[in-house]
Amino acid sequence: MSQTLSNARIVLADRTMSGSVTIEGSTITAVAEGDGRTGEVLDFDGDYLLPGIIDLHTDNIEHHLNPRPAVRWPAPVAAVLAHDWQVLGAGITTVLDSLSMGDYDSQGARTAMLEAAIGAVNQAKAAGVLKADHYFHFRCELSDAGLLDLARRHMDNPALRLVSMMDHTPGQGQWHNLDIYRAFRKKKNGQVWNDEEWEVYIAGRRESQEQHVGPARIWIAEAARAHGIPMASHDDTTVSDVDRAHADRIAISEFPTTFEAARHARELGMQIVMGAPNIVLGGSHSGNVSAAALADEGLLDILTSDYVPASMLQAAFILAARGMAMHDAVAMVSSRPAAVLGFEDRGRVEAGLRADLLRVRVVDGLPVINGIWVAGRKFM
Repeated sequence: MSQTLSNARIVLADRTMSGSVTIEGSTITAVAEGDGRTGEVLDFDGDYLLPGIIDLHTDNIEHHLNPRPAVRWPAPVAAVLAHDWQVLGAGITTVLDSLSMGDYDSQGARTAMLEAAIGAVNQAKAAGVLKADHYFHFRCELSDAGLLDLARRHMDNPALRLVSMMDHTPGQGQWHNLDIYRAFRKKKNGQVWNDEEWEVYIAGRRESQEQHVGPARIWIAEAARAHGIPMASHDDTTVSDVDRAHADRIAISEFPTTFEAARHARELGMQIVMGAPNIVLGGSHSGNVSAAALADEGLLDILTSDYVPASMLQAAFILAARGMAMHDAVAMVSSRPAAVLGFEDRGRVEAGLRADLLRVRVVDGLPVINGIWVAGRKFM
């Protein structure tokens, strides 16, 4: 039986219009102006009808598996289900669970979490208990000695849709300010160094960088190309950072930290991705470039939740309130990530595509979700 979502403000690829959308099974079968009514009818009362959000980078699953620095949740599938409900409740209908591949100095904890997350997501998928559509994004820490062993085990995962090249060696990129990095590690991990220990630690990280980054970058790039997996750079800071990524045929610049890097990425035709929390907070929490400032200069293509799933919908509406066309703001969390990830069946409100849809009402300036459909199945 068909269902018509009527009296809605439908955000299309190129405009917003008043009209109706008809769903049959898992598919949008019609999008029409006016009050088309077929089968069961749900009156939207003028609420927005948006495509479901597509999130290409969320660390949220790791927060559920390791809710505190010293706590590993004993039931990984339960952690995944809690994560699933949280992203769905934020309007995210397709999610790339972004998993750190590489231990840094966590003595095996991150590798254990990676293996637990992959196993639990696969188990939950097989049992048919996930609500959102889950895929993987592997964040490859190039400076880690164990990266390539992990990559060889998992690069052929059929759910892998994105890999990113990261080098979190302190003193560059996101952590170009060593004082901010040191304070962050103290707060997040309880790690405290005296000055002598700090110098030894930094020297060790830089030695690991020199030894491992070059070979790892080559192997990951070749493997990703062989499997047809899109690649992203991470925390590009300088023109040379962007040039190096472009030379590896990387098409996505994720979280550039400076205007200089973002401008050069645009010149080279790369897609620019920023975290939606940066928009909601009014700037970067680590002192990097403002995502809103990039948007003002036409240097922002895609938003991702990073570490706050609810930020994506809110950020899109903030950009619209700042003067961006609503359809362009919504595209940053729907059709544009769909395009870079190769999802041709979703990301737009269009006949023939998956019925991944959101009903959104603005309350005191805040977008509030009043309905969620995933492949035509209504969850609220």
